[in-house]
Amino acid sequence: MTYSDYKKTYKQLKNKKAKWRKFLKHNSPKPRKYGQSARRCSVCGRIGAFIQKYTLNQCRQCFRENAKSLGFKKYR
Repeated sequence: MTYSDYKKTYKQLKNKKAKWRKFLKHNSPKPRKYGQSARRCSVCGRIGAFIQKYTLNQCRQCFRENAKSLGFKKYR
């Protein structure tokens, strides 16, 4: 189950207490210790295309937006 599916279901089961508890027991996402889903972008929260080098902890899209302010220079 993906992260977005979990939020959609949350909205539907919000008012049904017993069904909500059962859903959490069986379907809530596990906290990840390793793998792609373990790290998220600190700016936007994306999982994929994560840059961890130099402790940037950003996805590539956010890095491109913030590279100059972080002190990186574009080489041709």
